[in-house]
Amino acid sequence: MILNNLHIWDGVAADLHGDFDAMEIKDGRIQRLLRSDAVGDAAGRDMGGLFVIPGLIDAHVHMCLDPEIKDPFEQGQYSVTEQLAKIEDRAVRMLAAGITTARDLGGGNWLELVVRDKINAGDLLATRLLCAGQPITSVQGHCHFWGGEAADLAEALVVLERQLEHQVDLIKVMATGGNLTPGSTPANAQFDRATLARIVEVATSNKRLVAAHCHGTTGIANAASAGVSTIEHCSWVGANGWGQDYDPVAVADMVANQVRVSPTINAGWKRYIGSPAFEARMMANLEKIQQAGVQLIASTDAGIPGVYHHHLPLAIPVMAHFAGLTPVRALRAATSDCAAAIGLGAEVGRIQPGYCADMVFYASNPLLDLDVLASPAAVMARGRFSA
Repeated sequence: MILNNLHIWDGVAADLHGDFDAMEIKDGRIQRLLRSDAVGDAAGRDMGGLFVIPGLIDAHVHMCLDPEIKDPFEQGQYSVTEQLAKIEDRAVRMLAAGITTARDLGGGNWLELVVRDKINAGDLLATRLLCAGQPITSVQGHCHFWGGEAADLAEALVVLERQLEHQVDLIKVMATGGNLTPGSTPANAQFDRATLARIVEVATSNKRLVAAHCHGTTGIANAASAGVSTIEHCSWVGANGWGQDYDPVAVADMVANQVRVSPTINAGWKRYIGSPAFEARMMANLEKIQQAGVQLIASTDAGIPGVYHHHLPLAIPVMAHFAGLTPVRALRAATSDCAAAIGLGAEVGRIQPGYCADMVFYASNPLLDLDVLASPAAVMARGRFSA
């Protein structure tokens, strides 16, 4: 398949590709970039001058969660068959929105892995999923209802081994408490540095990256020192409240250990724009960690109440606002940078020969206006156009 008459952004460059406006796709991968005038109209499909970028990536979703349900204990009210159907529907809607890859960071029954395998087998055209399975958490800790409770390191490694047996793609650990779980406190650390470091060591020996849920500053510092691959949320919660306990030493550890921050800025954050205290605090924290050399990646925490799985395109402009990102930098955070952070840097996130043909097409240039992302003209996953 040859696609002609395109404006191509490769996922990395500061602007559109100046040398090529066509591409050849074979066996689900980009074979080569071409010039339309060298191919001939009869040899390809005319894309009408659409703008094409790599498929978007959401680094933090929960496919098993229904965002319409506020009580986490009500999420399992449906049968397994119904839950699988809902996960499949979410994955299909995500793809239609231009999200070609997502990282699932927690569920209780590994149902998202069933859907992942169906997608990977080519039996369902939907968003590519990387799945963590049951997060390792403390006793009665954040999301303990998913079955990953551990009272100490030995029990934590038992939970980790159980996830490996289910063939997860990565390991998730709750380094702090969280808002979703009654009785859990976001500021409190759930595991010490030594425990987190050993979890990272064992996961790494099994070729798995580790994502750490971190709201409280102590937990952030523990995770950064342990060398997790990504710190989720990074809320800097301490004695003075949300976002008010920034720790430059923890940030230095992030830089030293090449830890990325996944700030889970969803579309709903738009309501905070113009709210002086919150907006200024969040913007200052995100600016400082970037100035220190920490890379941000796009993520939404989709599935929690009010955060929909297909809304990453709406969230990216909001993330750009709070993080002070240009459109190109925001798009890198949702494509090539995100792909590298989740271990798929050689597979997706770029439009280059050898990469998977995961792409989104738009009528206007998203490098000039991120709001364009809300209206894709077409989406391709693994070389196949979605319906």
